[in-house]
Amino acid sequence: MNSDSDLQIAGDILEVPHLLQPPREHPATVAEFVGLARSIAADRSQWGHLVQYDATSRWYHRLRTGPGYEVWLLSWVPGQGSGLHDHGTSSGVLTVLEGELTERTERGTRALGAGSQRVFAPGYVHEVVNDSLEPAVSLHVYYPGLTEMPMHTAQCAAAAVTA
Repeated sequence: MNSDSDLQIAGDILEVPHLLQPPREHPATVAEFVGLARSIAADRSQWGHLVQYDATSRWYHRLRTGPGYEVWLLSWVPGQGSGLHDHGTSSGVLTVLEGELTERTERGTRALGAGSQRVFAPGYVHEVVNDSLEPAVSLHVYYPGLTEMPMHTAQCAAAAVTA
């Protein structure tokens, strides 16, 4: 049975980097997808020259695809946000490459600086926003590839908390 207490016992895999395996050519586990994101993040030559900033909307670029997964590069100018959403049937890894982003969920708010990572399962509802005064860049790995991003209202999120 999975529960919050299981996480408390096991801890957060992202807090123990020595347990993460090096990325395989075709990742298949959460740890391997985290490793893939970390390896891309560490090699700025793979993404630095592609980044663009758009004052009217978040900029995004599909960086890579693999068997059943996609890797996306996003930029965020100050004030831009995703809106409250989930990722349908996709799981994911969010990695902040530059700057700072804020993640909001029904559990609270978390500041994510460069190097921070978040892992999420299908149905995970959150909002990501650049609340800082500087641009930010993030990397997103989705498995399976992202086919939907249902938007939620604040009332919908509040209802989920009380259900």
